[in-house]
Amino acid sequence: MSTYHPLSEAQAIEYARQIPDLFQPASELTSQEIGDGNLNLVFRISEKTSGKSIILKQALPYAKVVGESWPLTLDRARIESEALIIEEGLVPDLVPHVYAYDADLALTVMEDLSDHIIMRRGLIERNEYPLFAEHIGRFMANTLFFTSDLGKNQQEKKIQQGRFINPELCKITEDLIFDDPYRDADTNSIEDQIRDAAEQLWADSELHLEVAILRQKFLTNAQALLHGDLHTGSIFIKPDSTKVIDPEFAYYGPMGFDIGAVLANLILNFAGQEGWSQDHESREAFRAYLLKTVKEVWTHFEANFRALWNEHGVDRVFQTPGYQDHFIKNLLQDTIGFTGAKMVRRIVGLAHVADIDKIENNAARERAQRLALAIGTSCIRANRQVTSIDELIAIVTKESAVERGFVL
Repeated sequence: MSTYHPLSEAQAIEYARQIPDLFQPASELTSQEIGDGNLNLVFRISEKTSGKSIILKQALPYAKVVGESWPLTLDRARIESEALIIEEGLVPDLVPHVYAYDADLALTVMEDLSDHIIMRRGLIERNEYPLFAEHIGRFMANTLFFTSDLGKNQQEKKIQQGRFINPELCKITEDLIFDDPYRDADTNSIEDQIRDAAEQLWADSELHLEVAILRQKFLTNAQALLHGDLHTGSIFIKPDSTKVIDPEFAYYGPMGFDIGAVLANLILNFAGQEGWSQDHESREAFRAYLLKTVKEVWTHFEANFRALWNEHGVDRVFQTPGYQDHFIKNLLQDTIGFTGAKMVRRIVGLAHVADIDKIENNAARERAQRLALAIGTSCIRANRQVTSIDELIAIVTKESAVERGFVL
């Protein structure tokens, strides 16, 4: 018989009190429910005398953003905790420490990162993070390489893959990213001012072909253990530290999906600068920073990934001259395609991004939405021909110029 029940704040305090070696016996603890996501309860438990604090994250049996009509597996809490532990073993400075996991309560106890902020908020506030590209490039290189057939014993990889099938949360991705935005689905969320652009998406059979190819890769190409939802809302950051959180969508899939998610969210903020920058000069300066970061994320990822392959590759055949270059070229193309797909769904799909949705000026928000759609669809169309990250930068630059009425 299941003992699962959603915790109250008082119950969260009592649970935290029982965790060994964290808080002083009988000390005063306080709780704050800070969850603003779509799927979970999140409690911060603090000890007043020492200032020590931890996070309790509990999965709900339904999608919080919709309600009990959308049931979800509680096993995602196990997947998240196991993924964090694997990631910590590979890049310990880039993820929060997991203190405990409780299967009965679908509860993960982890390090509190209150001295960081969510990166999406930081970018909306137009903060720059000079170490981010190196940090996230190294995170993705290590987590993707060492869970793939390139860097992990291939029989052990198959066993590990079985622990991360994650069908329910994969289904969310399959529908919300690779199906619903390209039809008039009930789950879509579309402002009237861009209804015409959405209808063009639904009628574009050439675009649908490229999306179908990307969808097939997401469904079948089990290259590595992905974070699965690696956007700027899943990254805590400060100038000298980056922490990746929330891998409950983790599963074995195409590497480019994680990389594309990071790049897509940087470019969504680029589009959102229509509403966040105060003038043309500041807008162009911050956009230049974002595009520089996009390029550096890929550059750091590729350099780290190739170095790991050269030093730790486990498969003799994959050392064949030319194969590494072939693999990286295909991975870049996947990355560009998934970048586009992630951008499109954030404009017309169910869950949007604050970078654009929180823009109060209607005209600026519409410009940002249309720019994001133009960049996203261009990435999808171009993905199978791309040979350099500079081509992604060129797409963003061109579409931005077109939106402003210039022709490059």
